[in-house]
Amino acid sequence: MKSVTLTAKPSNDYELIDSGGEEKLERYGKFLLLRPDPQALWEKGLPESEWKKADAWYERKEKGGSWHMKKDMPNEWPIEFGGLQFLIKPTSFKHTGLFPEQQGNWDWIQKQCARHPGARVLNLFAYTGAATLAAAKAGAEVVHLDASKTAVAWARENAEISGLSAKPIQWVVEDALQFVRREEKRGNKYDAIIMDPPAFGHGPKDELWKIEESFLALMRSCMSILSEKPLFFLINGYASGYSSLAFAHNLASLQEKFGGEIEYGELTIEDSKKGWLLPAGIFARWS
Repeated sequence: MKSVTLTAKPSNDYELIDSGGEEKLERYGKFLLLRPDPQALWEKGLPESEWKKADAWYERKEKGGSWHMKKDMPNEWPIEFGGLQFLIKPTSFKHTGLFPEQQGNWDWIQKQCARHPGARVLNLFAYTGAATLAAAKAGAEVVHLDASKTAVAWARENAEISGLSAKPIQWVVEDALQFVRREEKRGNKYDAIIMDPPAFGHGPKDELWKIEESFLALMRSCMSILSEKPLFFLINGYASGYSSLAFAHNLASLQEKFGGEIEYGELTIEDSKKGWLLPAGIFARWS
């Protein structure tokens, strides 16, 4: 096992401008967004006058929160990032639909899939589809699954503006654990699995997901639907309270059986002013 840190750097359409005071200031295309971020537990690098230039800012409230937007601010707009196109839509949960810290994983997915055209990839908790698009662009057949109908529709929009809507992608709105268990019974196999399990959530039929209760069951079922010569397995995590080592240990059986390499560590975003790294999640991957 090898510990690594994956870092997303500033690009034409996205940059982390500054962070601190449990907030972050980002640029998506030409618009500046200010959002809470509990990981930014340090002083801001830029003066408050720079932060006040934000076109939209998210305000926490007792129950959830909401965005405040300047008059000329659109509800959604496209950007290019990592060779793909994404619609940015600030949501009531403070998200934008893009997790730029995942860029290193998307590049890795494309490299893995490009070596094996036609590989069958299952993407669980797939949200707005960046990993799906990365795999499809590299020639994979992808099953994209999320419990949110809205998220799957958003992912399909991203596929369309990325020029990938004709690729072999199956869009599924379903509970991840229920779907994988059915795939077990059907005897369906996948060459690669990607998952981004939340700490807590609900399926489309109100199925309850708690990572401490459901994760190991999902991993057991996922292992049983891998093909005889699997290509890779990627696990991402946010706000679950676990170490990336915990995810890496779940991939040890693949290394024992098939060889290969396990990498694990932090996902980070480099700010464009100081070069500091903002922690943004964890991952573990085997190939």
